[in-house]
Amino acid sequence: MSGRNTRRGELGDFLKARRAELAPHQVGLPDTGAVRRVPGLRREEVAQLAAISTDYYTRLEQGRIPASASVLGSLASVLRLDDDQRDYLSELAGKEAARPRRRTRQRVRPSLRRVLDDLRFTPAFVLGRSMDILAWNPLAAALVTDFGQLPANHRNYVRLLFTDSAMRRLYADWETVAHTSVALLRREAARYPDDARLVELVGELSVRDTEFRRWWAAHHVASQRIGTKTLHHPVVGDLDLDWDTLTCATDPDQQLVTWTAESESPTHERLRILASWAAEHRQPAEERGGRPRH
Repeated sequence: MSGRNTRRGELGDFLKARRAELAPHQVGLPDTGAVRRVPGLRREEVAQLAAISTDYYTRLEQGRIPASASVLGSLASVLRLDDDQRDYLSELAGKEAARPRRRTRQRVRPSLRRVLDDLRFTPAFVLGRSMDILAWNPLAAALVTDFGQLPANHRNYVRLLFTDSAMRRLYADWETVAHTSVALLRREAARYPDDARLVELVGELSVRDTEFRRWWAAHHVASQRIGTKTLHHPVVGDLDLDWDTLTCATDPDQQLVTWTAESESPTHERLRILASWAAEHRQPAEERGGRPRH
């Protein structure tokens, strides 16, 4: 299937998932109380509210035709889409250029590698396409997992969340973290629908994990850049961390993620204790996603 048809199919699935979440009374339609064969709004109801024909909307949802910007705007309003969902809808409908099936493996930017090396008391790592972990500092390895001991093709944040039992224990609210990661990955799929690495990852996780398969099918999307997480760390105990994502200006497909704590807080002190512990287990640079030191 071509990139164009892939996006149209994804767009149709997204519209279908969103209308299934809405009840008639939520969009101003009378609710007769009659039992519906399918949940949510019917196709003809969405078409009526968007001022388009039912046949046009049906073909759009089936991935048979493209959508104009005006129709997309109407559908976004009818389906009560938030900003992230509107952006995702536009990406699916508007980026029709073909993309290569197999992309070259990303390498961390040298400038980001130097930033990681200088962050002694701040856990940090660099995410690439499909949320692959390209590089990390010793404190990130001590906090999350020993990335250097994993095969390179297993160093993926979403994959670890769903396949590593230690990661499930680490996050106090694993379900929210994992659900959000799937929504973030959905945005990646809109940008790179033909990326073989992403297709393989989604296929593997869909087979291995029922929750991933269910959340992926729901077509939720997100683009979080900041947040707070509580971790249950086996060495230093509970940690309340703020995380920030900084996008590399020269390579938007690489993002530096940092986890910090308020100065003089219990978590701040525990990070310093963990940093001391990590220093005793420091790995060579080539095992941390960087180049060997000479």
